[in-house]
Amino acid sequence: MAVNDPKFFHHFQSDITGATKPEVFTFPFCYDPDELSKIAVKELQRYLEEQQDFTHNFGLTETGTVPIGKMFGVLVVEGEKGQLGYLAACSGKLGGTNQHTYFVPPIFDMLTKDSFFLQEEEQINTLNRQIDELEASPDLAQLLQQHAEAQQNADAALSAYRIHMKAEKTKRKKTRTNNKPLLSEADYQLLETDLIKQSYRDQHEYALLKGKWQEELASLQTSIRDKHQQIEELKRSRKLKSTQLQHRLFEQYQFLNAHGKTKSVLAIFSEGKQLLPPAGAGECAAPKLLQYAYQHQLKPICMAEFWWGISPPSEVRKHKSFYPACKSKCEPILSHMLQGLAVAPDPMRVNPAEGRTFEVVYEDQDIIVVNKPSEFLSVPGIHITDSVYTRILAQYPSISGPVIIHRLDMSTSGLLVLAKHKEAHQYIQKQFIEHTVVKQYTAILDGILTESAGLIDLPLRVDLDDRPRQVVCYQHGKPAQTKFNVIGHEQGSTRIHFFPITGRTHQLRVHAAHHNGLHIPILGDDLYGQRADRLHLHAGKLAFVHPRTGEYVTFTAEDPF
Repeated sequence: MAVNDPKFFHHFQSDITGATKPEVFTFPFCYDPDELSKIAVKELQRYLEEQQDFTHNFGLTETGTVPIGKMFGVLVVEGEKGQLGYLAACSGKLGGTNQHTYFVPPIFDMLTKDSFFLQEEEQINTLNRQIDELEASPDLAQLLQQHAEAQQNADAALSAYRIHMKAEKTKRKKTRTNNKPLLSEADYQLLETDLIKQSYRDQHEYALLKGKWQEELASLQTSIRDKHQQIEELKRSRKLKSTQLQHRLFEQYQFLNAHGKTKSVLAIFSEGKQLLPPAGAGECAAPKLLQYAYQHQLKPICMAEFWWGISPPSEVRKHKSFYPACKSKCEPILSHMLQGLAVAPDPMRVNPAEGRTFEVVYEDQDIIVVNKPSEFLSVPGIHITDSVYTRILAQYPSISGPVIIHRLDMSTSGLLVLAKHKEAHQYIQKQFIEHTVVKQYTAILDGILTESAGLIDLPLRVDLDDRPRQVVCYQHGKPAQTKFNVIGHEQGSTRIHFFPITGRTHQLRVHAAHHNGLHIPILGDDLYGQRADRLHLHAGKLAFVHPRTGEYVTFTAEDPF
């Protein structure tokens, strides 16, 4: 290492003479790693395989601790004298600490001994323990049990007395009926007065009984309320301390950019109309790498991030695979940090359908069936309006109603049915909702699947931290089922038919890639697998009942791969 090189500047150990230095910096949210980044990643991965600097269970070998995979990143940089090297970082803490010999430090190390974070966290943990103790207190449990028993006894006693009152009322009525013909009017009036007194007495006794139980229940409720108020006061104190700690933490996160300008994490997210940054904002690898580079006058050249270890239970992460920076935490921060750098254009703002067309497979007075190419939007996106929908409207200006009945992912090719009027739309949409439409997809899996057929049942929801990625979630996810049937194996890959029962976003892609699904991603899946020439997923068959004729119609489109 040269004398002037910063501590975490790593010189390439590999020969990089054949690697071209890119002209623009990596667009971190959608990229193919360039050669320099790949070389740096290989060296970092070799270090992870051989290092003895820290202990962390990535789930690659059996140990007694809970396995946790991690995202790592490399940033190829150029020093003041033109020397090329790279920085390395890990998202979050590693092995219980933020300080490592190989990785750049965090923007702010909250785990430093006697830091305000640890001190205030201990206060919050003390409150947590007090809350847990009070909620699990035998006294509270006994009071709740006594109240439940008292309520049950009160209900039984009052119910029994109401039955008694009803029986007494029936007896009084019978006494009146039997005695009226036998008594003089004066004697009958005396009898009636006595019966009324009996009725009042019963009502008075019931009121006394009810009051007695209400008093007993109220006493127990007061004791319970006192206990709950202690708990709520502790929870309010905990919430206040947590909020104050969070704000104090946010104040420590100040991010540089290539212009040398600093902006706080609070300012960055408020500009994006998000009141507060999400938890962990600034702890990912990319912001750490750029911050260190700017602080030590190192010019960022290119970067890449990859996953190391076991996949999280809900997500799809493959060991050693490259991934883009996350959206919710990193996009606002990196948008600031990359200012002043020449950055590769955002491919999501480039219309991949420009100059391309799609085939109309079938058309009548009610429906249009098209064969959508891959990398072609079904409906307008945030940045690109060109889509099957907009082109159909331009071509058929007389069409009325919603038109779009279902969608295909931009990267998925195949059959789409569109409605020419509201009635046709409702008729076919109802079939999609009731899962009576037959949909057959052909896919190439990036590996050999030993199973021949089966059903995948994994509920899905959007990854709130990294849209549009989907995660498996049994608590909040929507039901998602897919039948599959293997067609054959071809040079280390598997040709398969998917029959989705439901139609969730990215359903087939997640069901293929997730470790509780087929655990083999679809070839070319840049979100859940490895990028290729295209996503090898094609909607090749669509069958439903025609809205006018009532006949069952089937459409097919040949696989393009």
